[in-house]
Amino acid sequence: MAEPVVRIPDAKVALSTASVYPESTATAFEIAARLGYDGVEVMVWNDPVSQDIDALRRLSDYHGIPILAVHAPCLLITQRVWSTDPWTKLQRARAAAEKLGAGAVVVHPPFRWQRQYARDFVQGIWRMADETDVRFAVENMYPWRYRDREMLAYAPDWDVTKDDYRHFTIDLSHAATARTDALDMVDRMGDRLGHVHLADGLGSNKDEHLVPGRGTQPCAELLERLARTGFDGHVVIEVNTRRAMSGAEREADLAEALAFTRLHLASPVKADRR
Repeated sequence: MAEPVVRIPDAKVALSTASVYPESTATAFEIAARLGYDGVEVMVWNDPVSQDIDALRRLSDYHGIPILAVHAPCLLITQRVWSTDPWTKLQRARAAAEKLGAGAVVVHPPFRWQRQYARDFVQGIWRMADETDVRFAVENMYPWRYRDREMLAYAPDWDVTKDDYRHFTIDLSHAATARTDALDMVDRMGDRLGHVHLADGLGSNKDEHLVPGRGTQPCAELLERLARTGFDGHVVIEVNTRRAMSGAEREADLAEALAFTRLHLASPVKADRR
């Protein structure tokens, strides 16, 4: 039998339901299944379906597409989704992940004005991680900028590698907005990197979430590194398609993102030189 010439890790490639916005959560399942994604990451936000475990299970069963991760509702626009208490949100995200068979909960660090939550966040995430097999993967963020002013909106820090978490999510669009070296950040995360949000960026003040390959981030290099190291987490396409002029254009962008990811999520197997 011929030896393989490439090494492909066990990582599954998922579509974030946020990638079809302003289309619905249900549309994301349909597109993910049609294009051949391995699963979806559910962004829990104002779409009622994204908050409804039974509805999500029906979508997953109908389309034959598993739910691989749940993104907790921790955006500014989701402050009232699943309670106003941030710990309740995380408890419900964990319960949703367990019931849906998802392997990870993605969570952002607290906003700086959530003082008590921020004060207890690192220890609290460890406590929650100890209570479940679901990975709580804390995501890197970025400073907020307006013209020449910068505001540190997240606590303990937007750079989550400065604190001790069991698992991390690396988001390359956030790294671009933070103007930090994504591969250096991945090095600091080490074997605690459990989840990837794949998107590109040009380093503007806005979080761009471009299709991989359309910005300056090392998307290909990161994927090839994941292949070499046998990464077993999830790679989630989380791109912004709001400017798509039609459903067909949106779907073409998501097909391009998937093809890019599959192409680079492989590593040549070096020949034995004995």
